[in-house]
This record gives sequence, structure tokens and C-alpha cells, in this order.
Amino acid sequence: MRTVLTLAATAAIAVAIGFATTQLQLFTRADAPAFIVVIGAAWLFFALAFLALRKVPARHVTAVIIAGSLAIGGAALLGPPNTSTDSARYAWDGIVTNAGVSPYAHIPVADSTKELRPDWLFPTPAGTAVADSAAAGKNDVDHDADCPGVGNRYNDTKSSPSRELLCTAINRPHDPTIYPPMAELYFASVRWFVDPSVQYWPFQVGGLVISLGITWMLLVALRRRGMDPRWAALWAWCPLVATEAITNSHVDVLGVALALAASLLVASGKRVWGGIALGAAIATKLIPVIVAPPLLKKRPLTLILVSVATFAALYVPYVLTSGIKVLGYLPGYLSEEGYEDGTSFALLSTVLPGKSAVIVAAILIAVITGLTWWRASPTSPWLPQLVLIGSILIIVSPRYPWYALLLIPFIVLSQHWEWFAVALALTVRLFVPTVDVMRGGLALATLIVVVAWFYRQHLARGGGLHLPGRGRLSSQPSASGRITEVSS
Repeated sequence: MRTVLTLAATAAIAVAIGFATTQLQLFTRADAPAFIVVIGAAWLFFALAFLALRKVPARHVTAVIIAGSLAIGGAALLGPPNTSTDSARYAWDGIVTNAGVSPYAHIPVADSTKELRPDWLFPTPAGTAVADSAAAGKNDVDHDADCPGVGNRYNDTKSSPSRELLCTAINRPHDPTIYPPMAELYFASVRWFVDPSVQYWPFQVGGLVISLGITWMLLVALRRRGMDPRWAALWAWCPLVATEAITNSHVDVLGVALALAASLLVASGKRVWGGIALGAAIATKLIPVIVAPPLLKKRPLTLILVSVATFAALYVPYVLTSGIKVLGYLPGYLSEEGYEDGTSFALLSTVLPGKSAVIVAAILIAVITGLTWWRASPTSPWLPQLVLIGSILIIVSPRYPWYALLLIPFIVLSQHWEWFAVALALTVRLFVPTVDVMRGGLALATLIVVVAWFYRQHLARGGGLHLPGRGRLSSQPSASGRITEVSS
């Protein structure tokens, strides 16, 4: 019965995810209230499912986790991306790369790539908007063309240099790609096996496969370290993983997989292989570099040299073909997101004007980086990694919840679930995109993390972890790997 109840809770998560995937989209914002309710329900069922899993017999745990992951992941495949068009850019980059064209050297609307444009990425506009009017901006038409699709999944723009009217699903179509070379290799690999006319599902399936791979890595790591494998469900069943790694197919999930692999390898003493995985992770999205400092406690030079060499080796082919253009849109992105003038630092900007927020943010990140390095264990760096990742997300306050995917494996390994508050704060910001909501959410998340830290310190002094109405959870795993209760 306990197993059935747990599976029922995971089925409820799958139903909520499936409903959101098939019935809701964020491109017009009209569905934002419904999104909050449905995704909020998914998170509630997620919490209930994890609590129910504690009562599942140990012999059934792995099967239940995998079954739930498949059900939730399958539900996330039921519709196209519904909060982001990033995977349209992934598809385009993969298509042109496989055609021998560098995505760093050619923008999507360039006339030179016209013959490569599939109809689903560049549908024919039905309107009569004027693309070359003096009223039009540099990259815009002077009034909306009749582009197909829901909301602004497709936007009107114009080709370059011919200024032909276009509709496209690709965001920032007048800019080269921002993605590093490991991501580009992934894009090209996924698109290699399908025709250019195939739409979004290849990257969704790729996200599911990688997500399942992360679940497997966590299950193996937990068992090898004598820890309860139930904690792997926090990744396997997480609604954020379903929506952002699978439905919306963000390449961040590949960076997470490689960063996790690097951490596990380094903690096991395999520093060369760990360095290769770390370099590949950083060459996927750059963000995974923040897992590195706690890994540098022992033999740091080996890890640094191997990861830098791997990163450089992945860039070499693109540098040879595109030169300095391999930087892509990264400089423009940093400016656009407000990281140059300090406006993106939601909490710091409330009290610090302009670039002073940038300076203070840099100091805080440097101090936290140093502290997490100092406190890290060479064989168990998970908690310092979690603190560093979560703190940087709070300080930098990105607009995108999928950046928090990197948190979750380290929540699993450290067993500090309170850091989910950061992921939830970023998720709410996606649905209610206001500065006040971001500030309030991150402030609340910070409070939750700090209170949880003090509470854990208080409980640790008692020799165990107390749960309301139950005994005490031993800080040591049993022989079976399950965290056991002892009497109060």
C-alpha cells in the first residue's frame, strides 16, 4: 500500500505536468495564473511523494523512483516548449552546423542561410507589414506581421541585408549564437539523426535521456556512499526538471550532468577524468564553473590544467573557422541582462545604486567562494558546492529558473532540501516577472536557508536530527544505506 500511495503521488505530478504541457503556454502571459496553480500543485504532490517514499520498502525504492521519473518525464513530452523558445535556437544551430555553416559566424536571418531555413522555424508571414519603412527599427518591422502560432512563439523581423519580412521562432535572430562549443556539439548531434523539418521533440527526448542519466548517477553515488537512495527522487520527480530540462529542453541539463560527473569523479580521486568532465561542463553553458572551487582542495593544479585544456580543445575547431566570433552574443547578453550596470542584482540593487552593486556582488561571491573552498572535503564536497551555487543564484538573481537545475543534484547529495526555496523563488519570477516579486522571493528563500542552517546546528548539538512527533534521525546511515530512527 505504501508503494501504491507513492506511485499515486508521482502520477499526480505527471498529470499536473501533462496538463501544463498540453494546455498552457506563457507566450501571451494570459495563462500565467493557471500556470502558478498547476505548477504549484505539481510541487505540492512532489513534496507528498517524497514524504511517502520514506515508507516504501528498501527493495522497491529504485524501481519506484525510476517508474515515477519515466511517468513524469513522459508527461513532459506531451507538448511543445511552453515557456521558452530557446530550443528553437538549438535546432537552428544544429541544422546549420550539420550543413557546414558556423552558428558563430552567421546570424539566423542572414540571407546566406536562406536555403537552410525550415518552415517550422521560419513560417511564411501572412500579413502585409512593411519591412523597409523608415518607421521600422533596425531589426523590426513597423507593425506586426500576421505570424502563425500562439502568442509570440513566432515574432516578425526582417532578413539581413535584404530586409525581407520574416517570421521566426528563434529569439534574438539578429545575433549570433551565445552557446559554447560543447553545447553546439550536442545540438549538432541531436539534429544529425532527424530531418530539418522535425520540430521540438528531439531535444525534449534528449533532455529526458540526460535527466534519467542524472537519476542513475545519483542512485549509484548514494548507494556507494552508504546514503539513502530515496534522496535521488528529489531530482527524478522534481517539477522544475520536468518543465525546464524536458518540456523546454534547456541545454543546462547537459551542463548539470557533466558537472555532477566531474564532482563524483574528483571526489573518488579520479582527478584527470573529473577535469575532463568539468571542462566539458563549462564548455556547455559556462555556469557550471561555479561547482569547481570546492573541488580544488586537493591537487588543484591537475584539475585546473585538465579542465582548461579540455575547454580550450573544444573551442579550437570553432576558433579556426570563426575567429573572435566564437564569443557570439555573450557580451551583448551580459549587458542586456543588467550585469554590467548592476540592475540585475535584485537584492543588492535595493540598497546599492548602479555599478556599486556589481562591486559588492563580486566581493560577496569571492568571499563565499573562499569559504566554501576552505570548508570543502576532498571526498565529500557537496554541501560547500550547494552553498556556493545557491548563494551565487541569490546574489546574481537570474531571470531564468532553469539556472537552478544545477542546484538539485547537490541538494540530493548534501540532503539539504531547504535550498529548493531558491529554485521556487526563480520559478515564481518566471510567472510573475516583476522586480518586487523577485526581491520578495529571494529574500524569503534566503531567510528559509538561514533559519534551516541555525535549526540544523541546534539539532546537531543533540547528536541527531529530530522530527516532530517521531524519534530522532541518526546522522549515520544504517548498513542498508537507509537513514534510521532511534528513540528520543
